[in-house]
Amino acid sequence: MALTIAIDEDYGYVIVVGVLSILFGYGLGVNVYLARVRFGIKYPTMYTGTNMQFDCMQRVHANYLEMFPTFLTLLFCGGLAHPFNCAIAGIVYLLGRLVYSIAYSSGDPQKRFFGFFMYLGLFYLLYSTMELALRLMRWI
Repeated sequence: MALTIAIDEDYGYVIVVGVLSILFGYGLGVNVYLARVRFGIKYPTMYTGTNMQFDCMQRVHANYLEMFPTFLTLLFCGGLAHPFNCAIAGIVYLLGRLVYSIAYSSGDPQKRFFGFFMYLGLFYLLYSTMELALRLMRWI
């Protein structure tokens, strides 16, 4: 059975948030590079074990990359069902990531918890994606 999906014009907001998330990831990578220069840490060293601030900055970037495929999948799929709301949820996620990144990059890992409101956005994206999947399967 074929299925036709009409993409709402608000889906453009979802795409913009997706592009912003890519730029955010690039920014985190630049921060790690600049920290390497500032602290004199040569490649291929990933974690020093002695410079907590650098190690935390490296971890911020790695954690973002670990979650990035999940975020994009939920954003783009959930956005088919609720484009404007998912774009807002994506912005909430990215703002939480920003707070998480700034706090964690201070060198005090406990400060990262200030950014955990990012999960409010992520959970909405998960809800929207599952709701779409259930509708497509005609379960709801």
